[in-house]
Parts: sequence; structure tokens; C-alpha cells
Amino acid sequence: MTTQILNGIAVEVSGEGSPLLCIHGLGGSSNTWTPVLPAFEGFQVIRFDLPGSARSPLGSTALSIDVYVQAVEQVLEALNVDRVHVVAHSMGTIVAAHFAARHPDRVNSLVLFGPLQAPPDAGRAGIQARAESALSGGLPALQEIADAIVKGATSQQTKDQQPAVLALVREAIMRQTPEGYGQSCAALAKAQPADAGAIQAPVLLVTGDQDGVAPAANVQAYADRLADARVVVFEGCGHWTTFEKPQACVSELKAFYSALK
Repeated sequence: MTTQILNGIAVEVSGEGSPLLCIHGLGGSSNTWTPVLPAFEGFQVIRFDLPGSARSPLGSTALSIDVYVQAVEQVLEALNVDRVHVVAHSMGTIVAAHFAARHPDRVNSLVLFGPLQAPPDAGRAGIQARAESALSGGLPALQEIADAIVKGATSQQTKDQQPAVLALVREAIMRQTPEGYGQSCAALAKAQPADAGAIQAPVLLVTGDQDGVAPAANVQAYADRLADARVVVFEGCGHWTTFEKPQACVSELKAFYSALK
């Protein structure tokens, strides 16, 4: 595995085979995918930290979904990669959908964990308020945000049986800088849906039965707008799918990729 900085973006590349790009969500990093790496055997796995997240610093341009899509394009160009399989989580699923709609000929498949087309209008003000809290409150505010996310975005089963996952989610959030996290929240608050009709690749959508960000009914409605999609709902799972149910994620990923061959 090699870690490199490409155009200011921290990128990890491992394995050999067909390229597979991993896009994390708000408060995540390339390590969102560490628990499910066994599913990617036989692929060249490209994991990166979105601008302003984890090890990738903020640039001079305010963050937005379009800036994130440009980052995807820049990473692939720097690595001389044309076609890819794409795996994404949470906010990253919005980025993945926009990339796939913009470049349908470059995407072999999509796997979307905790997927959403865009935040519901009723939720945008709360996300923007979180952005302002992080930007103005610094590290103490980020700690409060992390604690609230651990409480609200993980399942009861995870809370009862997997305390290490709670620590991992909390650390993922607190690994961010307040400025980067705040701008990332602001980007999510303004996110608009991609053109689902332009996405032609086969899509696997995975959510948890206790995922309040991507409720199963909303995910099914999203799938119904896609040309070739299947939905999987994990029991006892919240929004941090790859942390809360890694073995189940690996099984579904392997089955999905096997069916593509």
C-alpha cells in the first residue's frame, strides 16, 4: 500500500486489478473502508480523503459537491485511471452519483452505503447550524458534534455490543479540523440531487434498519429511480454501515462483484 499526496489530496492505493474508487462521507476518511478491504481482493483499490477531511487540507475554494466531484476527477487523472467501480458512504454517495451522472461511461458499478440523493429540505437548516457551530466553536464544538453523532447515528445494538465502534466513530469526527468539517457540513447542506436517470451502471444500495439519515423507505425510493438497482437493509445497523456491520458489508460486496463477472 502506498500513500501519496496528489494535487493536495491524500490518496492510498493498494492491490492490483480493475480500479475501484472509495469515497467517504462527512466526518470520514480513507479508513471508512478499512473494515471491508477483504471484499476488494482482485481490485486496485483507490482510497482518498476528500478536500478538507482528515489528511487532505482545505484548498482556496469553498467546499461544495462540485469541488468534491472535481477532486474525484483529479485523483483519477493523476493515476491515469479511466473506468472505475465506485464505493461510497453517506455524503460520498451524493458525490458518487454526480460523478456517475456526469461520466456514465466511466463507471462500471456503484455501491452506496447509507445513501441519500440530497439532504431533505427540512434537514438543511440543522446541517448548516452544525457547520456554523464547528466553524465558530472550534475543537470543543467538534467534540460535542462527535458525541451527538455517536448517540444519534449508531444503532442500539452497536451501542450495547460494540463499544469500540462508538470510539471509532467519535475519533473519525474528531480527526477532522473544525474548519474542514464546518465547510464539509456547509457543502452537504447545499447539496442537490444528481440526475438519477443518467446513471446507467448497476447499483447496490445498502442501509441499516436504524439509519435515520438514509431510512430504508427513502433508499428504496432512490433505487426505483435508477436503471439497475438493488437494496439491502441490515438489521441492528445505524448510519456507519462499514463500522457497524463489516462482515455483512463484505458478504454483500463480494456477492455483488461476483454477479458482475
